[in-house]
Amino acid sequence: MHKVTLIRTLTHTMKNHNSAGYYALSGHAPPTDDQRLRDSLDLFPAYGSVVDKLGPGKNDMPTFVSYPYTISDGSITPGQHASFLGKAHDPLFFTEDPNAADFKLPELSLPDNLSLDRLHRRREMLRIVDRQARLLEHSAEARGFDEYYDRAIGMLTSDKVRKAFYLSSEPTDVRDRYGRTTYGQGCLLARRLAEAGVKFTTVYFSSNIGGQSTTSGGWDTHGFNNTRMFPIVEKYHFPMTEQTLPTLLDDLEERGMLQDTLVLWMGEFGRTPKINQNVSRDHWPQCYTVLMAGGGVKRGFVYGKSDATASYPDEYPVRPDDLAATLYHLLGINPDAEIIDRNNRPLAISGKPVLDVIA
Repeated sequence: MHKVTLIRTLTHTMKNHNSAGYYALSGHAPPTDDQRLRDSLDLFPAYGSVVDKLGPGKNDMPTFVSYPYTISDGSITPGQHASFLGKAHDPLFFTEDPNAADFKLPELSLPDNLSLDRLHRRREMLRIVDRQARLLEHSAEARGFDEYYDRAIGMLTSDKVRKAFYLSSEPTDVRDRYGRTTYGQGCLLARRLAEAGVKFTTVYFSSNIGGQSTTSGGWDTHGFNNTRMFPIVEKYHFPMTEQTLPTLLDDLEERGMLQDTLVLWMGEFGRTPKINQNVSRDHWPQCYTVLMAGGGVKRGFVYGKSDATASYPDEYPVRPDDLAATLYHLLGINPDAEIIDRNNRPLAISGKPVLDVIA
């Protein structure tokens, strides 16, 4: 904990997973707090897509990578891709398990019967078809595919990209330190990607939001409806997090990377301060904590204070919009910058940065 900043007063009013999740992933409040919120080109892009638009990487590596799950609750949660910025700014996304013994990315491998020269010829043929059909002028959904394909082909030919994903080249003791879990190896991969030049990586914790299990599931800990509360947290969440997160921070520091690599560990909301009649806790966005480390934030620092029951901020409330501004500021992107939506309107990318957490 001496390496991190805790913001203890993150606050908003979205109590449903899809609306709160979108807010957390984009830094923009949804139009309504509705679990039926669906992906739409009217909604804001993911952080990494904004970074790819305003401050892209300068090497062969993709700017934005996300894995190994798609977040959803009934429907896919918005805010996980480029939205109106166009396909060119989508993340390199994959669902392969980094903890699998045969982990590799099919996206970065050509079929045995397809040579690179043949792939280039196919690509040129597709360009001709696109021009003749004028597809890219008439379809907002298709806009950006041209650049997206070109970038994909570039990655197929890059040794640097393939080596970054070659997890088996890591020493056994390093892989064991992170934990032989999908999440543990996913965080190790994130370190390798940062080392190789990827600018923004999102590692999702689980394939589902929660449930009645002690061996899998996300942080939606409504409890097991008995007097022994939240065994999934005690037996699964905490042990895995307490192994992997400190290892990531230590590893980054040992490699001289922590000062220049921002780690943001967060969810979409917290839990109610009081136990309900089902011996459980429910969604509580009014006051919760996020963790930041490295990348220019203070060490061993706590920002904000809740009231006596941890129900509401008592001082220094922080909206997700302001957290987004802090993130962009630390990444060297002007928080006051604007992006243009599909109706050609300029939209602010964030709120105001929390300068007190910056070293």
